[in-house]
Amino acid sequence: MRNDISTIFIFVIILSTISCTEKPTPSPTLAEEKKAILQTLNDETKAAFQRDYEAWTKKWVHDPTITKTYLNFADTSFSESMGWKEISNFVKTYIEEHPEPEPLPKPIDQIEVRLYGTGAWVTYEQVDAQRGRKRENRLMEKVNGSWKIAGMQTTIYGFEKE
Repeated sequence: MRNDISTIFIFVIILSTISCTEKPTPSPTLAEEKKAILQTLNDETKAAFQRDYEAWTKKWVHDPTITKTYLNFADTSFSESMGWKEISNFVKTYIEEHPEPEPLPKPIDQIEVRLYGTGAWVTYEQVDAQRGRKRENRLMEKVNGSWKIAGMQTTIYGFEKE
């Protein structure tokens, strides 16, 4: 009888241990992360080109350490903004001074991604109707399960000369 009680007791302990163990959530694949990052990048571009400031802000990390840099070889201009407040003010002012939406560039579908836990380094090229060919580098951070932009460098090369 004592053996039976010990066996039942051990069996109950094993069952409760197994049933209480949380199964780990599988990590997203690289393909899934790229898809989510592409969605963020295309949504951010769409919001900026359509002059939707509120939608645009939702795609960025709101932190004093983020950066946004434009190098424009076509017209030899340069701008750099440091921190969310400065970046946000720059974009808000730009939208107020240029309220007309711009033609949307073709959505990007090819990006190079290097994942680093909840961060990613992303590079790609894009062509838009007003600026021509651009190379983009984005530093992304995953915040509460969503990819957001934490740094941006855009190099504008302009249009190909014939």
